[in-house]
Amino acid sequence: MNLLALETATDQGSVALWRDGLLLARECPAGEQSSLTLLPLVQTLVAEAGLTLADLDGIAFGAGPGAFTGLRVACGVAQGLAVALDIPVLPVVTLEALALADGHDQVAVYLDARMGEVYCGAYRRQGDGLEALGALCVTPPEAAPVPQEAGWHACGNGPAAYPALAERLMAQAIPLGPERVPTAAAVAQLAAPRLARGEGLDPALAAPLYVRDKVAFTVAERLAQGGKA
Repeated sequence: MNLLALETATDQGSVALWRDGLLLARECPAGEQSSLTLLPLVQTLVAEAGLTLADLDGIAFGAGPGAFTGLRVACGVAQGLAVALDIPVLPVVTLEALALADGHDQVAVYLDARMGEVYCGAYRRQGDGLEALGALCVTPPEAAPVPQEAGWHACGNGPAAYPALAERLMAQAIPLGPERVPTAAAVAQLAAPRLARGEGLDPALAAPLYVRDKVAFTVAERLAQGGKA
């Protein structure tokens, strides 16, 4: 089974290829727009594996939450390729990919949402997968949900971006993992068993998972924070 995975929810985009349990992954060039580098990187990675796009059985993508433009890039490329190849797509929640990469049994995930907020999610290992505990949310760091019992770990780039959140986690003795962002490798690891179970979607049904509907501050909000109009 050959599965391509795309992840552009943050400034660090990546692609990965799952080939019968073997995983190849590459990062998009730093400082360049994923919209310009993603497809060339896909073509390079597929060629390195000795495959062609026609050999793919499915395409997974980081659906969100994350940067609005980045989410649209991954979703759009996945849809375009999947339609052309007549194969299914598999949306994967970016926070779930972060929790998988962290590797612990109970993980609270905090991803910097910019605009003074964080995306939050909580996951518990369940068999060979992860179970989401509650709904995803976006909130100011001082209001972000923090586990109150032992046995939890925290991951993502949210605590590093917002010291107040890091302090709240440390006050509960919750270990902070390394600052990390979602990767295509983790997306592929989550999507591969789903594709094997026949859970892929028609490309027309794929959509980004935004969680919030506000893209940027208004002029009045920027001025109130001491910025420029």
